[in-house]
Amino acid sequence: MLEGANLASGLGNAVVLVALPWLVLEITGSPSFTGVVAAASALPALLMAPLSGWLVDHVGRRAVSIGSDILSALSVAAIPIVAIVGGLTPTTILLLAVLGAAFDPAGYTARRTLLVDAARAAHMDQHKLNGIHEGVFAVGFVLGPVVGAAAITAIGPTNAFWIPFGLFLIAALSITCMRVTALAEEVDSSSTVGWRGLTRGFVVLSKDRLLLTITIGVLVLAAIYLPTEAIVLPTYFEARDEPGSLGMVIAALSAGAMIGAFLYGWISARLSTKRILQLIMIGTAVSILPMAFLPPLPILLAAGFLLGFFWGPFNPLMTTLVQDRVPADEQGRVFGVQLSVFYAAPPLGMIIVGYTVETWGVATTYLVLAGTLAITSITVLFARSVRQLPASRLSR
Repeated sequence: MLEGANLASGLGNAVVLVALPWLVLEITGSPSFTGVVAAASALPALLMAPLSGWLVDHVGRRAVSIGSDILSALSVAAIPIVAIVGGLTPTTILLLAVLGAAFDPAGYTARRTLLVDAARAAHMDQHKLNGIHEGVFAVGFVLGPVVGAAAITAIGPTNAFWIPFGLFLIAALSITCMRVTALAEEVDSSSTVGWRGLTRGFVVLSKDRLLLTITIGVLVLAAIYLPTEAIVLPTYFEARDEPGSLGMVIAALSAGAMIGAFLYGWISARLSTKRILQLIMIGTAVSILPMAFLPPLPILLAAGFLLGFFWGPFNPLMTTLVQDRVPADEQGRVFGVQLSVFYAAPPLGMIIVGYTVETWGVATTYLVLAGTLAITSITVLFARSVRQLPASRLSR
């Protein structure tokens, strides 16, 4: 049930990822406004992510997941409904995108915190389930862009939003049918109330140098990379009138990430945390450079697949580190903080990238982004907390 909800949610979000920028470009014709919409829709998620972690730890993992998916379904349905009633304008699209983005962090955080309970109920190795969970989510992002592109072609970008509406309802129903016993923990009430409770995730994260270093690295990488999917690639393929090609490239990225995530359990049994981090950072740095030259579609697909493949083990690795290093009753808040960091950097990056695409063009912007991402990936490996990790798997 957990992975059914995970798949439905990933698929729904991937359809939105393709349909929303295409809809904005179709109505406005402006890459910079597309960047504004993408940036603005990330802001509520940034604000909600720490709160969602607190809600998960205190209201309940299942309840938060179900409520989040229902609200997400209603928010995406609002786009075609508004189009029917009064017509979509750039302002209404912006407002609806912001509304819909507010509910995603809670559901994502809740499903991650349910992993420990699900592993115990299924008598499954935690590392393996972490990899499966991220791999299943990536399956949604493999199929979602293809479904989204096909829907745009067949019924238009506005009606395409009915698809994620149904998928989010399926996700809510799946968690409703899930039967697990929550991992019982004694909670320190002094650290869970008021402002102190809301900021506890930041405190826990700041005291763990390894988690803090990796989280900061993700912040920078997200600010650099995510605008390529939200602005650079949609602008490039929209100008060529090739929605199918856009869907295939994003699907290739997701396919690589899916396979890399599924292989995490196998990799973690053979490599240390340090070696896995090296594999991720070096692999992503090398893989993104060919994409930046916007080569013919087959080469773009191959490079995108490799980029996703090397990045794939990262999320299950981060999940495992939090599970191993953070008490169960505080994991929701730490996951929430990490998710808020993930949402924090891209808004500014998207605004800047939208402007540079209009000023410099797609090709130059992509080259600058790729070079910066490669430099950042290598820099993370020289952080003291990473260098001090044991190289041997047995000693980790």
